[in-house]
Amino acid sequence: MNKGELVDAVAGKVQATKKEVDAVLSATIEAIMDAVANGDKVTLVGFGTFEPRKRAAREGRNPQTGKAIQIPETVVPAFSAGKLFKEKVSS
Repeated sequence: MNKGELVDAVAGKVQATKKEVDAVLSATIEAIMDAVANGDKVTLVGFGTFEPRKRAAREGRNPQTGKAIQIPETVVPAFSAGKLFKEKVSS
């Protein structure tokens, strides 16, 4: 399912126009991305949690030369599914 299909599905459930749903969905996604980028955790009870996670520095290899390189520590976005979401998918 892509964003357009999600907008269609939500618009059908809430009796709203696709344009309104698209605006709300886009604003929601942007707010979540901004919060996680600022180091905050966003929890949607039953759905899941979006949060920044540190990835430790490590040694890697250049695939072309095989030479060892140092990969620096970085922060990446992460999502953990909530209990209701996990139960719905597993049933």
